[in-house]
Amino acid sequence: HICLDGKPSTKSPTPCALKIADKIAEQFDNAVLLMLDGSKMSPDYRVPPIVMYERKDSRWILKDKHTIMLRQWEETRAIASQMMESGDHTLLVDFDSHLDDITKDWTNQKLNTKIEELASPANGNI
Repeated sequence: HICLDGKPSTKSPTPCALKIADKIAEQFDNAVLLMLDGSKMSPDYRVPPIVMYERKDSRWILKDKHTIMLRQWEETRAIASQMMESGDHTLLVDFDSHLDDITKDWTNQKLNTKIEELASPANGNI
């Protein structure tokens, strides 16, 4: 779930994001809070635009980016780029949108299928 205040320069989780992350952490001990910097999601940006927080002593602490390892980042970046170029990213439905209109599929099955197609060995990925 994403709760940002709409500003591209937002670097810290909002109270809404922290509240949801706390609820998730109650159920899963090793939960983390990930934030994407949308302003850095471009084909030219090679570094994962991810900020990660981990829960320590009932607080969310910024995790050292040097300790985070992402598998298949290049493939992920390429697929995200293709989705943005085709406009498919606009079809993404978050849970809040689903609550506003329950006919919207927050599980995003159509997008998941598209991602699986783009990631398939037949398309030169994975």
